[in-house]
Amino acid sequence: MNYILRDENALYYECGYSCDNAIFVSLGSEKRFITDSRYTVEAKEAVKGAEVVEASDLLGALRSILRRGAVKRVVYDPKEWSAYAIGRIRDKLTHIRFVPKPDLSHKKRIVKSEEEISLLKRAAELGREGFDTFANYLNLSGLDRREKRLHFEAKAAMSGYGEFDLSFDPIVAIGANAAKPHAVPTERVLKEGDLLLVDAGLKYERYCSDRTRTVHVSEGLRFEDEQRFTSSSIQKAYDLVRSAHDRAIEGARAGMTGSEIDRLAREVIKRGGMGEFFVHSTGHGVGLDIHEMPYISARSDTVIEDGMVFTIEPGIYVPGEFGIRIEDMVVVLNGRAEIL
Repeated sequence: MNYILRDENALYYECGYSCDNAIFVSLGSEKRFITDSRYTVEAKEAVKGAEVVEASDLLGALRSILRRGAVKRVVYDPKEWSAYAIGRIRDKLTHIRFVPKPDLSHKKRIVKSEEEISLLKRAAELGREGFDTFANYLNLSGLDRREKRLHFEAKAAMSGYGEFDLSFDPIVAIGANAAKPHAVPTERVLKEGDLLLVDAGLKYERYCSDRTRTVHVSEGLRFEDEQRFTSSSIQKAYDLVRSAHDRAIEGARAGMTGSEIDRLAREVIKRGGMGEFFVHSTGHGVGLDIHEMPYISARSDTVIEDGMVFTIEPGIYVPGEFGIRIEDMVVVLNGRAEIL
């Protein structure tokens, strides 16, 4: 398959290096990494299995490479390329058929190698340590702090105070703000007895982690699955989410579709009478990107295989009252899901 790539993580997967201005082109056994003079020295040191081509006009250089080759068909991901860029590449290359293939790189990366699983496991372990560091901060200094300050402190803790990049901007939400699945920090102040939801992750060797915990704020707070809330309605919802989380992980099998795993979690919450408050998918793949294939949703017909890594993250969100989510990353090995 002849193909062209522009997304940084897609480039890194192909040759072990990426930068913010580069194109990767694969034409049979010939592979080239096209970039500008700012990156060529580093690229020549780091790129594996491809020739580094320096160019001031990357699209023009790609057109020249395609024109010289005996190429009749080139595949690209339309999510990576603008209409302008594809138009420029196509110009005067009427003998080449450009074929859009959404999620081209994600589909290549959907089954992780042993090395990738090891990196993802380490990312998850370091992410858990970041949660522990943040818990220590909350116990010492978290009360009476605004969500905005807690958000800042979560970023610091999760990054190992600058040692790691973050997988995404953390979500730190108190009480009713947690009813927004992607809540942004507000002026709300953390108090004893509050519900606190934290969704955060970091990158290890570019591979992401993703974890969510919902806790009752009290002395000795820990981001553990076992939580006891003073509100009976919150406790009921929490227990439902935890049961849905555990059921999906215990029941997931290679050979099932993403929608079948989604149903395992969704039916638990539905039977508990709160199905209308589970408003998002049960999970998503994690790798070089924080969201990639496979998707664990009601619409997913992807067949799960050994080596796939994804999240299980059911939730209940009651507008104006509270939100609860519990999330772990799992890998499918020997036909079953294991928490990373």
